[in-house]
Amino acid sequence: QVQLVESGGGLVQAGGSLRLSCAASGRTFSNYLMAWFRQAPGKEREFVSGIVRSDVYTYYADSVKGRFTISRDNAKNTVYLQMNSLKPEDTAVYYCAAKYGSVVTTANYDYWGQGTQVTVSS
Repeated sequence: QVQLVESGGGLVQAGGSLRLSCAASGRTFSNYLMAWFRQAPGKEREFVSGIVRSDVYTYYADSVKGRFTISRDNAKNTVYLQMNSLKPEDTAVYYCAAKYGSVVTTANYDYWGQGTQVTVSS
């Protein structure tokens, strides 16, 4: 079992930045691939970004490419999402997710955090 706890959400003006953190329990963190999802009001949860064991292999939804950066620190059991040039349409609850494996997918994650609210004002 893996427990995930997000932090770093908040209110920011358009064009601003936030960094989300997701702390994972357990010593096997490095064996899991990690991802960020988000869900805006009235919309389905969508994949935002994913990362495998190494920071070299990262993946992004088209909507956030060039603006968001995912990274992980396996020694700290933590994954991050640096969010720059934020837009009002980025407003959503952001969720951290994990699954055991080495291939990033946009679904079928086994563990989920409770989410952190990100609100971008115009």
